[in-house]
Amino acid sequence: MTRPYDIAIIGGGINGCGIARDAAGRGLSVALYEMNDLGSGTSSWSTKLVHGGLRYLEYYEFRLVREALTEREILWKIAPHLIHPQRFVLPHHAGLRPAWLLRLGLFLYDHIGGRKLLPATRTLDLATDLTGKPLKPGMFHKGFEYSDCRVDDVRLVIANAQGAAALGAVIKPRTKVVNAVREGALWRLTVEDTRTGAIDTSTAKTLINAAGPWVEDVLSTKLGINAGAHVRLVQGAHIVVRKLYDHDRAYIFQNGDGRIIFAIPFEDDFTLIGTTDKDVQGDPACVAATSEEITYLCAAASDYFTKPVTAADIVWTFAGVRPLYDDGASDAKAATRDYVFELDQKPGSAPLLSIFGGKITTYRRLAAAALSKLAGELPAAAEPTWTASTPLPGGDFDANGLAALAAEIKNAAPFLDAPDAKRLARTYGRRTMDVLAGGRTKADLGQDFGAGLTEAEVRYLIANEWASTADDIVWRRTKLGLRLTRPQIAGLEAWLQSTALTASKA
Repeated sequence: MTRPYDIAIIGGGINGCGIARDAAGRGLSVALYEMNDLGSGTSSWSTKLVHGGLRYLEYYEFRLVREALTEREILWKIAPHLIHPQRFVLPHHAGLRPAWLLRLGLFLYDHIGGRKLLPATRTLDLATDLTGKPLKPGMFHKGFEYSDCRVDDVRLVIANAQGAAALGAVIKPRTKVVNAVREGALWRLTVEDTRTGAIDTSTAKTLINAAGPWVEDVLSTKLGINAGAHVRLVQGAHIVVRKLYDHDRAYIFQNGDGRIIFAIPFEDDFTLIGTTDKDVQGDPACVAATSEEITYLCAAASDYFTKPVTAADIVWTFAGVRPLYDDGASDAKAATRDYVFELDQKPGSAPLLSIFGGKITTYRRLAAAALSKLAGELPAAAEPTWTASTPLPGGDFDANGLAALAAEIKNAAPFLDAPDAKRLARTYGRRTMDVLAGGRTKADLGQDFGAGLTEAEVRYLIANEWASTADDIVWRRTKLGLRLTRPQIAGLEAWLQSTALTASKA
C-alpha cells in the first residue's frame, strides 16, 4: 500500500503552491490537487503587484503592511525575472486626502518595512516633471513618487509549483478532490482527473484547504464540515488599454468615493487599469468585468488623464474574486486583506487547516505560518522557513540583473530579436536556454505560432509547466494573448489537440 503523504493540499493557487514548496523543502511528502489549471483562479486575476498596500494604513492594518513591505525585497531577490521595482506617482487631488496625510502615510511606508534596495519617496512638481505630462493640465500640481513592485502573478505560482516538484512534491492540476474523510489519524481523499474522469485515492496525515474562493464549499460539500470562519467574496475588475503614456512610472489615483485605482505599464505596449471592489455571490468561476465596472474604471482614469479612456480603447478585460476573511466590515473596500487560519483537530484524528484570505505579496509568510500550525503533527513543520534566501526556479541571478540576462540570452541565441530575448528572460529567467532546447537557428525552434511563440517554447510549457490548453499558454504562462490574433490562438489549440492525440496513440 502507498505510504500516506505528510500533507495533502487542496488548491493550486499561490498559497497552495507556496505551502507545497516550503513543506517539500523541509523534507515533508506533499501532494497538491487543483481542479483546474494552476493559478487559474484568484491568483491570475490580481493587479499584478507585490506591494505593501498603502491604503491599508487607513484601516490601521499596520502588521499586514509591515509584513508585506518586508516581503517586497525578499521576493524580488528570489524571483528577479518575475518581480520588478516599480515607481508609483500619487497626484494630490484637491478636496480629497490632504497632502500632509499622504506624505505621512508615505513616510510610514518608507520606514516600517525595512526597505533597503527600493528608492525612497520624493515630492514632485507635476507642472514640470515628466510624470505630470499625461495628466490634465493645471489640475494637479503636487504629487509624490514612491516604490513598490510589479509581478507576473501566475508565473510566480508556476515557479513555486516547479520548486515544490523539484523537491519531491506531487503536483496534480486538473484533479478535483471529490471528497475527503477522516479515518482515524489519516485523511482518505478520492480524486478525479477532470480530463479523463479517472478516479484515484490517496491518504495523508494532514489536509490543508487552500481553495481560495471555494474554501467554504470544500468544507461543506467535500469534507462535510461547518466552517467557524467565513469567506467574503469580493470581485475586482481590470481593463487593459493601449499604452497611455511614454514614461515607465505607474499612477495611483484617488477617487471621490474613497477608493483608489492604479494605472500601470503592462507588457511593454499596454496600460493596466484597476481595480474595483464589489461583493459577489454565486460561483466564483463565472465572474466577469461588468459594464458598470468598466464604466467606473474608464471614468476614474479619465478624471486624471488628459486623453479620456473609453470602452473603445479596451483590448482586454478580466475580473476575479478575492476570498477575503469576513471580518464584518460594512464596505468591501474596508474588508481586511490579512489571512486567517482555522484548525480543525480532535484528539487522535487527522488535522485540517483551512485558509481564509491572504494576498500574493504575503504568500511566503502565509506558507510558513500555515506549516507552524501543523507542527504538533509534523515536527519538521516547526523548523525555520528556508524560502527567503533560496531563488525560485529561473531566479538565480542578481536582483538588478535582468537586462544583463536578456543580453546574455541574445548573445547565446543571436537569431532572437531583442524584444523576444527580453520577454523570455523575464518569463523564464535562467531557464530560458532550456526553453530554446539548444536551438541554433530560428528554424530549430519549430513552428511559429505568432508573437514570438515557438513550438520549442510550447513543448517546454507542456513538459515542465503543466500546460495543456491554448489559454494555459497565451493567458497564464505568457500574456501573448494580447498580441496573438484569434485565428492564431485557434491554430495553437488545434496543434495542441493534435499533439495530445498523437501522444495518446503512441
